[in-house]
Parts: sequence; structure tokens; C-alpha cells
Amino acid sequence: MLLALVCFQTWAQQRSYERAPQDLPRIIVGGDHYHPPYEFLDEDGQPAGYNVELTEAIAEVMGIEVEVVLGEWSAMRAALESGEVDILQGMSWSAERAASFDFAPPHAIVHQSIFARRGDPVVDVEGLRGREVIVQKGDIMHDYLRERGIGAEIVTTDTHADALRLLASGRHDYALVANLPSLYLSRELGLTNIQPVAKPFSLRYGYAVKKGNADLLAQFSEGLAILKNTGRHQAIYDKWLGPLEDAGAIPWKKIGQVGAAVSGALLLILGGIVVWNRMLQREVASRTEELRQHQLQLIQADKMTSLGILVSGVAHEINNPCSLLLLNLPVLRDAYRDALEILEERYHSQGDFEIGGLEYSRMREEIPLMLDEMLEGTRRIKRIVGDLKDFARQGDAELNESLDLNQVVRTAIRLVDNSIRSATSRFEVDYGSDLPTVRGNGQRIEQVVINLILNACQALQSKEQGIFLQTRFQPDTGQLILQVRDQGCGIDAESMSRLTDPFFTTRRDSGGTGLGLSVSAGIVREHGGSLDFASSPGQGTCVTLALPALAADAANAVPSAPKMAG
Repeated sequence: MLLALVCFQTWAQQRSYERAPQDLPRIIVGGDHYHPPYEFLDEDGQPAGYNVELTEAIAEVMGIEVEVVLGEWSAMRAALESGEVDILQGMSWSAERAASFDFAPPHAIVHQSIFARRGDPVVDVEGLRGREVIVQKGDIMHDYLRERGIGAEIVTTDTHADALRLLASGRHDYALVANLPSLYLSRELGLTNIQPVAKPFSLRYGYAVKKGNADLLAQFSEGLAILKNTGRHQAIYDKWLGPLEDAGAIPWKKIGQVGAAVSGALLLILGGIVVWNRMLQREVASRTEELRQHQLQLIQADKMTSLGILVSGVAHEINNPCSLLLLNLPVLRDAYRDALEILEERYHSQGDFEIGGLEYSRMREEIPLMLDEMLEGTRRIKRIVGDLKDFARQGDAELNESLDLNQVVRTAIRLVDNSIRSATSRFEVDYGSDLPTVRGNGQRIEQVVINLILNACQALQSKEQGIFLQTRFQPDTGQLILQVRDQGCGIDAESMSRLTDPFFTTRRDSGGTGLGLSVSAGIVREHGGSLDFASSPGQGTCVTLALPALAADAANAVPSAPKMAG
């Protein structure tokens, strides 16, 4: 198969050289000068990025001469319309744009996000009405707001970076921008006070020419097909976009080496414990069970280290084909919709016919369902891979923030507000007053609280059943306590001992992966805390999260009656 692909590429290159004499004019390819990692000018002022390398690869396999010119996006779009630029290497598709431009098959799917300052309300597109919304001039989201009449006050900038800087400085309300470039830029520019709060759009992104320039578009479409079939497109994609998807990944090879040494030390300690336990068995019978439990914990820790290394590698290998499916399945679905009119016309004029070995009258109902099921299945794989990465990523966060537990709980509730409203009409929160702070990582603790609330929502069997949260300080232990209690279906005794085991779930039929509580338990252990469960079937569940308070704050904390909040 590999030999066939190589031969195909060689034939395609020879064919392109034969039909592209050296005296053909150079093709001017336009793009955005500041849209990393897709396209940008590097430190030397030269075009760089995913789009640029893809264009150069297409030029190579098709035997054509190209010149990549990058500038302000609105100016480059105008240059395409006026004929100064022959083709744009990255434009998002829309029905309105398709009236003026022709598009090649997409080489990426770009997610558009609503960015907000941390702590600001989470909104969807309808929530932008009456708000000041920053967009890049001439960008797809600029077109969308103007053409749909959303009712937002539009503020335009020349680049995504300018839009994010404006938002981070406290000016205007939201920014409607491409997700991946904005995450990249906010990290590079140190804009830590902004974050994406919604991803309302996923748009096809690819080459575009002025309407009617079919010959040029066909060359780039054919070159892109060759790159996809030979695997070169995926290599370019992984080079520029893969590192951003895997940002924050742990150097598992190095950790594996350390883990092996630690495992050896643990085994030696374990052996000593076993010998010591046998020597003192008759004299200290009351400690036998405690030592046995400690032994099991050490073995489990060793297993978790090995499992984390395995999970990281598996998640990476699954992610590549999964990304290809997520890219191609929406295109196949759109292609079928475009062909449906022709198939229906044949059906009405000639009667039923076979397609894929079955009657068309049946397949026209089955094909959309099959494509939707495949797309949903791929998205589920993506979610599971994300959970696996979270599981494998335990232990890499910096625990250097001074956290207000009440504020962390408020933020978590705000993020899952829709799930809460869908699950129950009785949701109550009891916030303790004058709580001391806790040292840790705010996002990690927030993730734990979100998991506990979502689990409580999923345990409810009717909206009349309630969920009750309480925060308080426990002076005798010096711990901050969060209790999450639900009136749901409860948990049987056999399952209680396995709740935090990786991949154990009582909800596998409804999409559970068995990683949420395992990840949460690992985060809590990192913070020196504990996670305890009390439940019985039909009686609901109470989860108690305990975290050590900062010593200085705990000494000055005075327990007081909690304040009620709904």
C-alpha cells in the first residue's frame, strides 16, 4: 500500500510538471500576516505557519510557482476581489461568501469562540445582543454579525491579537474570534485574564478563489488530495497544530524512568513492611489491618504510575485518526446533502434503484443517520481521549495559589448552571463565612467541584429531588470542608469501594467513562486533602471534600453560622 502511494505521488508530480511549463506566471497566494499558528510573519519578516507550509507542499507536488504574500486580512480579501491576489490560502466558508468566492475542500476545521474576561457572565451568540463585541475586520465573524443582525455593537480590529488585547485591557464586553489562534496568542502575549466561554461555530477552512476561477482552484484541490493520500498533510497538521492540542503534556518518558526507580524503592519498603508485620503479628494484632491497607495503597500507587504512562501513549495514538474523522465526516455529510437533489430526481423519474447494495428508498433515510451516528461516536472518542489525558496529566499543576473555596464553588456552579437547571428545581448552597484560604491550583479544584456537581445531577431521578452544597471550616482538624449531597438513586455497597478506580462507572450505558472521580481523587491527593463518600441505594449520596487550610489563616479563623444562598 505504501509503495502504491509513493508511485501515485511520483506520477502526480510528473503529470503536474508536464502540464505546467516554466514560462507560466507565478501564482500570488494571499493570507493574514498575524494569524498564528495558521499564517504569520516570523522574526525575519518571512511567511510561516501551517497554511504557508501547506501551500509550499502543494506547489511542489503540482509543479507550480507560487509567491506567498501576507498582509492585513481585510486588505488581502479586497486584493482577491480586485484580482491583485490569485488565491487565499485560508478562508472560512459560509453560504454568503460562496456567492462571491469558490472554495477548495477544507484542510482544517476552525472553531470560533466567544472570549470573555474571567469572572464575566457566560453567554451564547444570542447573549451578545446589546453588547460591545470585538471582531477582526473582514473576518467570518464580522460577516456573521453584520449579515444576521444579532444586535451587537461591533468593534473591529486589524488582527486577532488586537482584539484580545482590547478585551484583556477591560474595554468592551466580548471578543468573537477563532479559538486556536486566540488561545495561542493569549498564551504568547501573557493575557491570563481572558478565556473562551462558548464555542458556537465550527467552520470549514480552506483555499478560496474569486468566483469562476475554477482552473486554479482545481490545481490546489488536486494538490491537497495528493498530500492527504500520502500522509504529508497530516504531518504538516501535526507539526503546527498538534503541539497546541497537546499543550501541557507531561514528559512521560522521563517520569517513567523516575517512576521505575520509585517503584523499586516502594517494593523494598513494601518487603520491609511485610517482614516487620510478620515479626510483630502476635504482639501488635490491632495494627495488622492498618499495615495491610498501607500495603495495598503502595501497590495501587505503583499501578497508577504505570497506568498513567500507558494512557498517555494510547490517547495520543487515538487522537490522530479521530481528528481526521472529525475533519472529514462533516464534509461527507455536506457532500451527501448536495447530492441528494440529484438522487431524488433520479428516484422520481426512474423509480427505485440500488445504492450501496440496498434500495435508495431505504438508504436515503439510513445514510444521514449513519453519518450522524459516526460523527457522534467520533466525538465521544474525542471526549474519552480528553478524559484519558486529564487522568494521565495528574501531578503536573503548580499548587501556588491562595484560594477562596467559596469563590471556587461559585465559579464551578456558574459553569454548570445549565446542567443544574435541567436536573433539579431544588439547588441550595450554604456558604460558610470568614473561611481561611487553601494553597493549591484553582482550576484543578474547580474541576473537582464540577465533577461532584455533575455526578449529583446525573444521580437524580426527577427535578423534585434536590442537590445541597455546604462549605465550612473545621477548626479541630484545620480543614476546609465542602459537602455535596443529593437525593438521588444512591450507590450500592459493592460499588462504593470502587468509586475512584480508573474506568469504573455505573453509567457506562449513558456515556460514563469512569475517569471523572478517579481524576478528582488524584487532584485532591495532590492538595493533601481527602474525598469521602457516604451513600446507600435509594437514599442519595453525600460526598465530603476536605482540604488543609493555610496555617496562618486557620489560626485567625473564627467559625460562624453559614449564610444561605440559592
